[in-house]
Formats: sequence, C-alpha cells, structure tokens
Amino acid sequence: MKNTYHPYTDTMSYTTSNFLAGIMMAALALTACNTASTPATDNPQPTLTGRWMESVPGMPDMHQGFELADDGTATSIGMATLQYQKWSTNGDTLFLDGKSIGNGQTLNFTDTLIINSFQFDSLIVQRGQLVQTYTRQ
Repeated sequence: MKNTYHPYTDTMSYTTSNFLAGIMMAALALTACNTASTPATDNPQPTLTGRWMESVPGMPDMHQGFELADDGTATSIGMATLQYQKWSTNGDTLFLDGKSIGNGQTLNFTDTLIINSFQFDSLIVQRGQLVQTYTRQ
C-alpha cells in the first residue's frame, strides 16, 4: 500500500484525478445553481387577447369595449360610430386602429393608449389625462 506521493512517478495519476474531481465539482455546482425558469407552457402569462369591457361614462348600466384577437384584429363592442379593426403593442403602449363613422364621413384613426396596469382580468389604460379601467369578460 502506498502512503506517499512521489512527484516523478505519480504526476500523471495525481493530475488526472484532480482534473476529474474538478469536472465533477463543476457539474455539481452547475446542477445545484440551476435556476432555469419554468417553460411558458407550464406557467402561461396573461395576454391582451380577449374581450375587454367598461361602463359607459355617466351610464353605469351600459357597457362598451373591444375584443382583441390573436391574429391582430380588433372589434368594437357597443360603439357603433367607432369601429376598431386592428391592434398592436409596443412596450407599454396599446395601439387600436379603426374607423370613426359619423356626419356623413368616415375617418381613419389610431387610439394610442398607455398601459398603466395589466392583470389577467383587468386592464387600466391612459390617453392623456383620461384613465380607463376595463374588465375581461
């Protein structure tokens, strides 16, 4: 049985065993520190797609809003003269494009809304000083 290390005869086995030990320690450290997030399919994030409604200002029994589809199309709900056609986002800004129909003319428009808060069931947006709160239906 050998109890001492000899630098000339044991160099290769000592270096190899240290190298393998280092590899094993690194593998253990990487495994222990793995903080990978859960795949999106396991914990889906809320999306803006869906039907969003608010009370008509001054008429709490009436509702209006819009529906946002996965394909980027938008539909107005309860607003005959304001017809949304498509939607998009950029950062915290929601863009709703459509047509305003009234007084014998049709005008294209884009509503630019800053998203102040977004949860699965609520959406709070702001246009200038006007703050609107929508609920997912």
